Amino acid sequence: MRKLFVILFVLVSVIEGFGWGATGHRATGLIAERYLSKKAKKKINTILAGESLAMVSTWMDEIRSDSTYNYTTDWHWTTIPDGGKYEDVAGNPDGKVIMMIEKIIGELKRGGLSAKQEQEYLKMLVHMIGDMHQPLHVGKPGDRGGNEVKVKWFRTDSNLHRVWDSDMIDDTKLSYTELADALGKPGKDKLAQWQQGTVRDWALESVSYRPQVYDIGDGALGYRYSFKYFSIAKERMLQAGIRLAALLNTIYG
Repeated sequence: MRKLFVILFVLVSVIEGFGWGATGHRATGLIAERYLSKKAKKKINTILAGESLAMVSTWMDEIRSDSTYNYTTDWHWTTIPDGGKYEDVAGNPDGKVIMMIEKIIGELKRGGLSAKQEQEYLKMLVHMIGDMHQPLHVGKPGDRGGNEVKVKWFRTDSNLHRVWDSDMIDDTKLSYTELADALGKPGKDKLAQWQQGTVRDWALESVSYRPQVYDIGDGALGYRYSFKYFSIAKERMLQAGIRLAALLNTIYG
């Protein structure tokens, strides 16, 4: 019984850290595929041995149960205080998503990697770009990215992080392909605007949504909260896919 409890505890702890959940990550990967250049798409298909960006987008969560990859535990998130910026906490060991995105982009551009390393780096980049666009993966100090903010989601125990990772998305009852279609396409001007900026700029966008994210009242969340703020989650997933494609086109296109 104790062993079973420990296993369940570990599984719940891991699940709480999944940025966007599988559906959101895969929708982001699918959107990225739609904006790849032909050259980039061909190279990526070779590197991933035919697997799609949508399918590899969850690999970095799947390997959490493999101790070989324990070094990636803190690569899913970072912490930036209210009113702060990444440079203020760049030396902070708590959360490395921005640092590792920048490192991996540099490594992929330089080349010379083994086939296995390039494949793993690419899978990691796909996932971390998605994570960074989930506002609570660029969290504030003190509540573990909203994991310690206990709420009710339609009268069921949850936490704020899980609401943004998966509760709102799962309540749409959409598959990842349906979700990707439902997110739509930005106009030409907005597309160009979203493709500008740096990884650090995009992280600060996540910070900018804190007033809305933490607008939880008494913690009883449901239709009203989703109606007010799910549009933010949808835009962030769409932005993540478009920006991922832009990065990959720069690297491989």
